[in-house]
Amino acid sequence: MYDASNYALGAVLAQRVEKLSRVIYYASRMLVAAQVNYTTMKKELLAFVFALDKFRSYFLGSRVVVFIDHAALKYLLKKAKSKPRLIRWMLWLQEFDLDIRVRNGA
Repeated sequence: MYDASNYALGAVLAQRVEKLSRVIYYASRMLVAAQVNYTTMKKELLAFVFALDKFRSYFLGSRVVVFIDHAALKYLLKKAKSKPRLIRWMLWLQEFDLDIRVRNGA
């Protein structure tokens, strides 16, 4: 799980054990001045990229289920025409075997 606010990004790596999620790793960072001006959707995607980069060693070679609370991100990841930054992020995300699921309030 991950999330973005107006000034920071956060992510949690958890593993399900007997129907309970067990936390493995927490990560967070502040946004730099330019990133504070990003749209909400870009901040959410930035948080997604941040989380995958932070937990990369856990994810490579494994199927990863990602719960998102911003349904528009699923559309954005499949959008044909995007800005160069988004295209770079989308190309980078293709490195992972992702199963993206929308969950309200994730």
